[in-house]
Amino acid sequence: MITRKFVDALLLSLAALALVLTLWFYVTDPGYFSASFAAEDGPVEYATAFFLLVASGVLACRAVSLRRGGRPYLVVLMTIYALMFFVASGEEVSWGQRIFDWETGEFFAEHNTQDETNLHNLAIGEVRLAKTLFGGFLTLMILLYLVALPLLHRRSARIARLADRLVVPVPGWRHAVMAILASIVIGAIDIQRQWEVYELVFSLLAVSIFVSPRNDASLR
Repeated sequence: MITRKFVDALLLSLAALALVLTLWFYVTDPGYFSASFAAEDGPVEYATAFFLLVASGVLACRAVSLRRGGRPYLVVLMTIYALMFFVASGEEVSWGQRIFDWETGEFFAEHNTQDETNLHNLAIGEVRLAKTLFGGFLTLMILLYLVALPLLHRRSARIARLADRLVVPVPGWRHAVMAILASIVIGAIDIQRQWEVYELVFSLLAVSIFVSPRNDASLR
């Protein structure tokens, strides 16, 4: 029988493996890393989209569980979280545009910096969403969620209650450690498309957190 503990360990192991492979290719064959391993439409990108979709599915299952408990507003919140990860998954692969080979619409052809059907590469005038909304600020918020929230949830009863009221899955220490490790590894190297691996690690951590959050009892 596959347990949540096993799934959690597997996901963290995959995150660690992604970092090890990144370091390996950085030392031995950076060209292969950029052109194949972490390339556009490569295994890292599709794996990221897949695990973001899995994360969305886990959250959707938790929304169903909350509905059975008769807590409608919490169901709405959890459903919103699930939709956010569903959108993130679609955005990662431009909603399957290159998979199904359909043409970019007129609006996106005019405003998308990569001529793709996605939001994160939109440029309206001088404003590029990839930098303003999906850049450093989003990375900072994710790191605060992964690293700061576990500490605050443990030490502050007020933060713990707020997280429970908003049905926010709280990371554990293992997730914080992996997030810090990934930040050190990716930040220490200089190789084209290294941040694609960073996104993959975060998608794996998301699934792990949603499957086995610190405040699991409050999300049922």
